[in-house]
Amino acid sequence: MVVVIPRLLRGSLGAICTQAAPLRSTPSAFRYLTRSSVMKSKRRPDHLERTADVVRQEVVSAAKVCGVASESPSVKRLRLLVADKDFSFKAGQWVDFFIPGVSVVGGFSICSSPRLLEQERMIELAVKHANHPPALWIHNQCTLDSEVAVRVGGEFFFDPQPTDASRSLVLIAGGVGINPLLSILRHAADLLRERASKGQGYEMGTVRLLYSAKDTSELLFKKNILDLVNEFPEKIACSLHVTKQTTQITADLRPYITEGRITQKEIRDHISKETLFYICGPPPMTDFFSKELESSRVPREHICFEKWW
Repeated sequence: MVVVIPRLLRGSLGAICTQAAPLRSTPSAFRYLTRSSVMKSKRRPDHLERTADVVRQEVVSAAKVCGVASESPSVKRLRLLVADKDFSFKAGQWVDFFIPGVSVVGGFSICSSPRLLEQERMIELAVKHANHPPALWIHNQCTLDSEVAVRVGGEFFFDPQPTDASRSLVLIAGGVGINPLLSILRHAADLLRERASKGQGYEMGTVRLLYSAKDTSELLFKKNILDLVNEFPEKIACSLHVTKQTTQITADLRPYITEGRITQKEIRDHISKETLFYICGPPPMTDFFSKELESSRVPREHICFEKWW
């Protein structure tokens, strides 16, 4: 199948990473999309422009929609079967999302683990409704067997090698910013399973997820997250925050819910020299917590963040 990439234009992702995280691959396997290759105008920069200097894979793979579901009142979850065997990604990365007949290119973080792709050739995305052509297509037109194309990019990822030093993670998510952090959380769980079953592989530290949304209906992947907490009670923990809850919180969620925003104290309580911090959410949130961590003397190379616009 020949994949034709439309020339342009709008997306939703802005990626900034203070952690020096070189991709482990040969230079020929990746390329940079230069700013000169994207149309210039006075309008607000789009996904391709915001990520123009971010490394991307060369592989553009055809993909077929094999699952569509509502993850929340405002978020659709897609499962894609990826055709190209050379397509791969690291936990936390995103895809350029090409839709036949739609000139605007989307940018959506992968929320599944690399293991799912390895085993079943599938990836998952979760896309919030927005007045943005790719998001509108997903919410209004996408059906089972719809065909799209995807290309991996991004420097926001967690990809430890078996001999790397053990690290703990603090994952800080706001709204749909949970997507890349869920991928990292799932990857950490896969590493824990591998270590438990084989007695070898990367030695994962603890993982704590701090996740904030408007209310419990907009806390995405609640069951998936709590299943991992229950599977690895000594290793994985979560604190779920709601800022505008108007209904009663169910009994199963109550032990994990805090009403109000994530606080500086919560973050400071988990600072250590072995801990890496990953932050994804709206720009004011990522700016606030990254600056808070730097002011608490967390090394810049231990802070990685991604902004959703």
